[in-house]
Amino acid sequence: MRVVERTGEGLRVTRMAVPLRDTEEENLLDHLEPCLDFIDEGRKAGSVLVHCFAGVSRSATIITAYLMRTEQKSLDEALESLKEINESVCPNDGFLDQLKLFEEMGFKIDTSSPLYRRFRLKLLGQSYKVGEKIGNHVFEDDPGVARQPNPNQELSGKEKTLKTAYRCKKCRRIVAAQDNVIGHTPGEGNSSFAWHDKRKGHTHNKEQDCSSLYVEPLKWMTPEDGALEGKLSCIHCGARLGYFNWSGIQCNCGSWITPAFQISKSKVDVSTI
Repeated sequence: MRVVERTGEGLRVTRMAVPLRDTEEENLLDHLEPCLDFIDEGRKAGSVLVHCFAGVSRSATIITAYLMRTEQKSLDEALESLKEINESVCPNDGFLDQLKLFEEMGFKIDTSSPLYRRFRLKLLGQSYKVGEKIGNHVFEDDPGVARQPNPNQELSGKEKTLKTAYRCKKCRRIVAAQDNVIGHTPGEGNSSFAWHDKRKGHTHNKEQDCSSLYVEPLKWMTPEDGALEGKLSCIHCGARLGYFNWSGIQCNCGSWITPAFQISKSKVDVSTI
């Protein structure tokens, strides 16, 4: 449990409690911006105390992120600055990976970023491995479900832009959009789905030579409850499209992708929406 407190006039104390364990698998990233905004507001009224059980990992991660955002410091610079005040701070490796991702997204949580989507998919895979039940309520929206346009709403330039879509060859139903595709590093083996390529300092999303697409789990996919692996079939015509496996699938390029929701390129046509 981490608690953030802020004090103002008359020693009034406002608390923000964030239930997080100090483990590498914990999703701290999704709590960052509310915590940083809380600190910003608190500093306008008075002082802010950020603490956890030992003041070493969780609270240190929040303060490091705050320095990164407010002073535009890199992770290394912010952490070094904090260690000048308290040399005992030591965020766990999982938190450090998430702070690096925060830096690469421009000191904000961009849920549309491929980096963020890789992170979320990895969390889903970890949850499955520890026995949590994964319902399709956590799956992404079905791109094949037509959305009725609002005649009174003017589309933005971004919304007017044509997007790549993948359609079932048999019935032409849209089964995935380009935004749903999760890139991987060809030939990188077990590290292919890491959200940050530590060896090269960047990520890859071009796999032209791969025979399959790997996508986020989508709401049209209906794997049996508790099933570790199985077929992915078109929800409209039943045509076999690919395969899913929570333990992973090896792409023909050599990369081992975990978890994997694989659509064979030979089973779909490319169009625009």
